[in-house]
Amino acid sequence: MKTKQILIVLVTFLVIGNEAMAQIEERIRPAGWENLVQGGRFMDLFKPMKSVGKLTSDTWGAEGVIPRYIDNGIENRKWSYWGGNIKKCEDGKYHLFVCGWLESSPRGHATWPGSTVFNSVSDNQYGPFVVKDTIGKGHNPEVYRLKDGRYVLYVIDGYYIADGCNGPWTYKKFEFLNRDRNIIEGLSNLTFAQREDGSYMMVCRGGGVWFSQTGVSAYNQISEKRAYPNIRGRFEDPVIWRDNIQYNLIVNDWLGRAAYYLRSKDGRNWKWESGEAYLPGVSVREDGKVEEWFKYERLKIYQDQYGRAIQANFAVIDTLKNEDKANDNHSSKNICIPLTTGRLLTILDKSPITQKTKTIRVKIAAEEGFDPQSDIDINSLRFGEAETVNYGKGCKVLKTENSGKDLIVTFHGEGNGISEDEFAAKMLGKTIKGELLFGYARLPYVKFIEPILSPCLPKITSAENGFNLNVEVQNFGQVASKSAKLKIVYTTADKKEVVVATGKVKGLKPYEKTNVELTCGKVLEKGVEYNMIVIINPDDKDPSLLHGKVKI
Repeated sequence: MKTKQILIVLVTFLVIGNEAMAQIEERIRPAGWENLVQGGRFMDLFKPMKSVGKLTSDTWGAEGVIPRYIDNGIENRKWSYWGGNIKKCEDGKYHLFVCGWLESSPRGHATWPGSTVFNSVSDNQYGPFVVKDTIGKGHNPEVYRLKDGRYVLYVIDGYYIADGCNGPWTYKKFEFLNRDRNIIEGLSNLTFAQREDGSYMMVCRGGGVWFSQTGVSAYNQISEKRAYPNIRGRFEDPVIWRDNIQYNLIVNDWLGRAAYYLRSKDGRNWKWESGEAYLPGVSVREDGKVEEWFKYERLKIYQDQYGRAIQANFAVIDTLKNEDKANDNHSSKNICIPLTTGRLLTILDKSPITQKTKTIRVKIAAEEGFDPQSDIDINSLRFGEAETVNYGKGCKVLKTENSGKDLIVTFHGEGNGISEDEFAAKMLGKTIKGELLFGYARLPYVKFIEPILSPCLPKITSAENGFNLNVEVQNFGQVASKSAKLKIVYTTADKKEVVVATGKVKGLKPYEKTNVELTCGKVLEKGVEYNMIVIINPDDKDPSLLHGKVKI
């Protein structure tokens, strides 16, 4: 995907009284996004909300959110709810772990730092969810399950852990090792995804990427820069999940009230797709009426057995947060919105796809409720690199053939747009009923699980003929690494690089670490601070880098 340069400017400030309330900034939408086709942005995946219970006006809320189905998600007059995600647990129930505070609290919405976390339960994934028990204090909860079956319930500044969804829960603290990297915007609003081997990755509010071998052992930072789009935005509320194809990330620009979607093969490097992931107005009822919630925050994803996103849960509020006062007509709740499910696709060809590829064969799997042999508008299908397909281009269908209950589609290779750094292709089209149809397929020649060698800055001590350097290197990949090259340089004021030392890192098992001992002559001087760069495999197209200041 080509790098995008997007102009984002401040158009208005919202002013209340004499104080500029930094809760809204209008953003200029890139003109090119007008050419996105249906399904070209994540926001197009939102389906109408389930009409749970009775439609009623006998509830709190601004004019734009009344009437509504109050049994969708969780709400009541006594509590203001916020955040939370759903797990289907061993008791067969759907558990929404949500936080909240008394609506009558004197500080209104500003009471959120004193939130209480609840375990709420429903017979289905849409609601109504009813509080079953109180877990403890905490805000912005996100629950995940460890490889050993225990549940971890993250809250800001700590977590609860239990053998099952119904507790009992024990409060503990995470250990975070930034490993000579600047922590980006602090360690709050964390989000987690389980990796293939049962370990976990985490993205913090600022977009830094961290790994933990067990999900409760120390989280180690491996990134220097945020994973988010390289545009101006007040980012928070990241949510990550791994499906059968790739890792997915959505991050919210809370000030601009717009969110963005990215994807990755391993959680390290992220590709940003055009278009909004969500905007105000995504909550549409089955009768076509839009529930006009003022803000949609704390997105969480409910996944199916393949890891596919099938439902979004939002914390929503009907007005500016500072206008939600005690005992008034405003409040917040959690809502459930179903998502269009991506189809199960497999590329049958094993050779790398290039611009010279003649044909591409793709199997579309049959599933309960979906018959690819009869449900697809074949002529609507396009296949190729996501950003190509999202704009209505890509490969067209050459022919189809049945394979058991599945369908094999042969696409013309022309116009696939797939580049050397791509790892998954996208299919986009419609069903015969005109409904959105999409899916991603792994490129079969790409290695999805690779070593992830990550260095720390060198520890430098004086030696008889110069200096000794000690560099810690750890493999955060899920497979063993081979011997790798190690290079340390510093940059001068005029941006030139001076080689300090080179060496080798031995092969490392997953999560194993080693210390590499190097020496250098009198390249360095005592008392001087250097802008160092530690490079692993400097000859690779994507070397592992760490920048930092080191004083001798």
